[in-house]
Amino acid sequence: MKIAIQGAPGSFSHEAALKLVPAGEIVPCSLSAEVFAALSGGAVDVAVIPIENSLAGSVLEHFDLLLSHDVRVERETLLRIKHNLIALPGVALGEIDRVFSHPVALAQCRRFLAAHQAMTALAAYDTAGSVKQLVEGRDKRAAAIASEEAARYYGAQILAADIEDNPENFTRFFLVRRAAEAVTDAAANKISLAFSVEHRPGSLVAALNELAAIGTNLTKIESRPVHGKPWEYIFYVDLLIEAGETSARAIEALRPHCDLVKELGRYREAGS
Repeated sequence: MKIAIQGAPGSFSHEAALKLVPAGEIVPCSLSAEVFAALSGGAVDVAVIPIENSLAGSVLEHFDLLLSHDVRVERETLLRIKHNLIALPGVALGEIDRVFSHPVALAQCRRFLAAHQAMTALAAYDTAGSVKQLVEGRDKRAAAIASEEAARYYGAQILAADIEDNPENFTRFFLVRRAAEAVTDAAANKISLAFSVEHRPGSLVAALNELAAIGTNLTKIESRPVHGKPWEYIFYVDLLIEAGETSARAIEALRPHCDLVKELGRYREAGS
């Protein structure tokens, strides 16, 4: 099975993809839009995308891409994010004067970086990509912050492990498939929806009250602007449901209050 991810091999998305599909063939893409284009165009079978980090929040671009493509979320998983300081083999910690990584990873390792003031933090486009560039450039004064898998994949060494400020650092990933081929788990207890409410007072409250009335448990809500319609929004929600028929009831309950309702996927909650 070919799996598209955004980022270089060895990234956290790579790790999540193999957790979801252990025998999968990873197809790295530079941009998230390329991931969805590869999936929609049939170049890959599925895509694995991060949707939310417990510390940094939602990956907003991915909500937009889920809405604009004919795809469905089929599964989700949680990945514990462990950051590591990675350098070329044989390099000592005291030799490092520059550290490269994605801005979010750098922000999540502030305490470590503050304790090593000789190291200048420099933003890069990707965690694993930082390790790749480090190894290709053979720069003994530079290091990267990335996953253990990235160090293993590119033949680098870990100088300091688990350097993140907060150990309660998890990212939720979706496995996404073309809508026509998606399979709903018989034990699905979660649904993701996108909807836009009518532009009148109380419409959002009315829509949420409808969801509460049928016994769903709202676990997430996110808003995104409607392109071309200033000050109008698409709302994305995750709902825990008791049974499969509740999904259809939730969609039907929203329709009287909404201009748009789209089911993004029905799947089993990670860990359930």
